[in-house]
Amino acid sequence: MSEKACVKRLQKEYRALCKEPVSHVVARPSPNDILEWHYVLEGSEGTPFAGGYYYGKIKFPPEYPFKPPGISMTTPNGRFMTQKKICLSMSDFHPESWNPMWSVSSILTGLLSFMMDNSPTTGSVTTTVAEKEKLAKASLAFNCKNPTFRKLFPEYVEKYEQQQLPKQLPEQVSSMPAQAEQSRPLLEEHGNSTNDEMNRVKPLKDVKNQQRKSFPTWLLLLLVSIFGVVMALPLLQL
Repeated sequence: MSEKACVKRLQKEYRALCKEPVSHVVARPSPNDILEWHYVLEGSEGTPFAGGYYYGKIKFPPEYPFKPPGISMTTPNGRFMTQKKICLSMSDFHPESWNPMWSVSSILTGLLSFMMDNSPTTGSVTTTVAEKEKLAKASLAFNCKNPTFRKLFPEYVEKYEQQQLPKQLPEQVSSMPAQAEQSRPLLEEHGNSTNDEMNRVKPLKDVKNQQRKSFPTWLLLLLVSIFGVVMALPLLQL
């Protein structure tokens, strides 16, 4: 009976989230198990987490909303341990402080707020601002390697692929001079062979031209002799 009420409650909360999304928070139930939700927190501007996308899970008990869920984070973030339950007043670490009126959106809003804080808790880690900023920049690439993340959050996968396009273009452009350099010897070799062929053809043409221009002397004398004999024949008949 309690599980049926839990499913009904979670379905209602999902419809509410779709209708009125929470700023910097995206959450969706697993297609195969509505008791397991997956979320993405977007780092707030002005914090070391700005530009980061933090993927994690919420595991609801069958008694929800009368018992709190377990919360964990998958993306390295510099604030919480990964794959470990996070200690929050609205998690199963503190069932005594749990309020059944809290929802998925209020849980994740509280988690995001607590993440921006530096208060130590069970499951938290201590890192520098530079380390948090470095992890924020690498967060989306890390998430996109996860098959479940890619399936549930295709909009973030598309965002990551769009971010990679400007990086891929300079690489392609920089590789063009190298390719041109590699092809240059082939072009030069082809050009040299063409020049050699032209040089071989040129002497042949010169010989033909010389043959056309030169007229044998003996042939000229022969023609003159024949002409003289022809001219002398009328005189011999007289």
